[in-house]
Amino acid sequence: MQQDPAPFSRHLRVHRYRDHTVLEFLGEIDIAAAVEIAPYLDRVTTHPEARIVIDLRSVEFFDCSGLRLLYRARSRVHDHGGQLHLVCTHPLTLRVLRITGLARLLPPYPTPDAALGQATSGTL
Repeated sequence: MQQDPAPFSRHLRVHRYRDHTVLEFLGEIDIAAAVEIAPYLDRVTTHPEARIVIDLRSVEFFDCSGLRLLYRARSRVHDHGGQLHLVCTHPLTLRVLRITGLARLLPPYPTPDAALGQATSGTL
């Protein structure tokens, strides 16, 4: 997969780890952040067989805009035969993921190594 240039955003940092593109969400993920993140997220999630980790460990606030980003990313990666893994440790964000049922579709792990160590985690 060709790596797209990382966007300049105070809400997103992108790097490679163990043959995966890691999208590290930063700060408050609300509607304004989602507007910044969505175009890049859409580009990387349409690559055939994309291997992506979304890391929420640096997120301080996460609302329904963030949930929409995750669900859309999961759907797009699934449609293109890829893998999507989620890393999250913040108790309130984990609670939102569980309450909405997204945690069943995209199980959260405490670290990238934990997520990638699971043979079938997030495999769609």
